[in-house]
Amino acid sequence: MSVPAGQVQTEIEYAADLFRKASRVVVLTGAGISTPSGIPDFRSEGTGLWARDESLEVASLTAFRYAPERFYAWFRPLAGQLLEAEPNQAHLALAALEKAGYLKTLITQNIDTLHHKAGSENVIEMHGTLRTLSCTQCFRQFTAEPFVRPFVEKGDLPACSDCGGVLKPDVILFGEQLPQTAWLEALRASRSCDLMMIIGSSLEVLPVAGLPMQAVDRGAHLIVINNTPTYIDVRADIVILEDAAEIVPAITESVLNGR
Repeated sequence: MSVPAGQVQTEIEYAADLFRKASRVVVLTGAGISTPSGIPDFRSEGTGLWARDESLEVASLTAFRYAPERFYAWFRPLAGQLLEAEPNQAHLALAALEKAGYLKTLITQNIDTLHHKAGSENVIEMHGTLRTLSCTQCFRQFTAEPFVRPFVEKGDLPACSDCGGVLKPDVILFGEQLPQTAWLEALRASRSCDLMMIIGSSLEVLPVAGLPMQAVDRGAHLIVINNTPTYIDVRADIVILEDAAEIVPAITESVLNGR
């Protein structure tokens, strides 16, 4: 059930007031912030990636090691979408908040690099990045850009120019641990923030889903913007079940313009 427009506006103004009063703001984003940019999420019924494919069969580390060509066959349509995707107004709004000094740390579960494209700088990528690839044989790392378009257009599997080994995107597949440095940075930021805003995340995947609890248990205010309820809603100051691409820019405008 949609929230009446008047109530949404009140919550937007309240959220902006929390931003202006906070000194250590952390934002945690999930797939829902990027769906307006044309990138499918993973769990939405009927449209999510895992509604069509079994995750452990195509996107696990074990599957990649034994059949990288199967992973890349699954990944190719998504890679095309990622290649063409542009940041939406929510991504741009967060970059504006960071530039204005209102946003300290941005933690993302996404691998689409849209926060970087939008201009955000202090981004912690919890599930890795598509900006680089690493050789599965000699472990040399490559910038992904020269490999992506030939792969999308012709299906050429990325291969190491030194040893010929298959290149793996530097994203976290099922069965891989989170990058330790990124996890520790995210944990530290969550425990020290005085305001956390969740955008477009169902908060169903641990350990990242536990970060908001780290914040609220230490007295931080919490804003949740998502299309569906989350487990942490009962602890939040504000819950807005609306499109992030509309709500986040509205909050940003209110923060920056003082209304």
